[in-house]
Amino acid sequence: MPERPHRSGVLALLGRPNAGKSTLLNRLLGEKLAIVTRKPQTTRSRILGILTLPQAQLLLLDTPGFHEGGKALNRALNDTVAEVVGDCDAALLLVDPHNGWDAGHDALRQRLQARGAAVLVVETKADLPHSGDSGVPADLRVSARSGEGVDALLRAAVELLPEGPVYYGDDELTDRPMRFLAAEVVREAVFEELSQELPYETAVEIEAFDESRQDLARIAATLLVERKSQKGMVVGKGGAMIRAIGQRARCDLEHWLGTRVYLDLRVKLDPKWSKRPNRLKSLGYF
Repeated sequence: MPERPHRSGVLALLGRPNAGKSTLLNRLLGEKLAIVTRKPQTTRSRILGILTLPQAQLLLLDTPGFHEGGKALNRALNDTVAEVVGDCDAALLLVDPHNGWDAGHDALRQRLQARGAAVLVVETKADLPHSGDSGVPADLRVSARSGEGVDALLRAAVELLPEGPVYYGDDELTDRPMRFLAAEVVREAVFEELSQELPYETAVEIEAFDESRQDLARIAATLLVERKSQKGMVVGKGGAMIRAIGQRARCDLEHWLGTRVYLDLRVKLDPKWSKRPNRLKSLGYF
């Protein structure tokens, strides 16, 4: 039997906010690379996950959920999606059956097909019950949480990619720098601890990342908010909230880095950071 050709390329994970893109990325990689919360628009930039198999290398691009909105941050997120749609070799268009198929999905699929990119429509959250016909023209159904359908999806995804070489080493998981990933871990802690009180205009900036000691990483991070009332919300009464955020983030960072972490966490008022393109760029959002 002739040896099967090696396949490689960029496979975009596209969909509305909370369609399950980041959860699927983490499931496929077998590692937690992208942060996952129940909040919409948790993912704010493209995140590359590198999955190396014996006969294929998938460059998985997690993307922000495409959505409507005129703010600078919303425009930046949609611009990121548009750029990925124009560059990827193939795409998985993920659809939450609870929200159904809409004109935005249809337009995105047509744009991909028009430029010759292979696309699979994937209905997500197969482990959760839903009533009625979602109208999703799905090629596959998966649950990234339970793993249902993921093996079949992976096999189908490999076949979407063109023949190509190995671009990254076997031990490489992403091309994102450690500072960016650390900021995402802290931001996830903010999302989880603030729950319903979350100020959407919150970002994390890593001021220092020192791994000079093998047994301890020192990280200084600043939480950016746009209004004074938001600063009080993040700090909490007597500093209770910022301590809770710091404790959760430190535990997650220690698990991720495999070493003890000293986390210096502060809150800074930075009016209109989400409305300034240069500031968004400096934070790694595009």
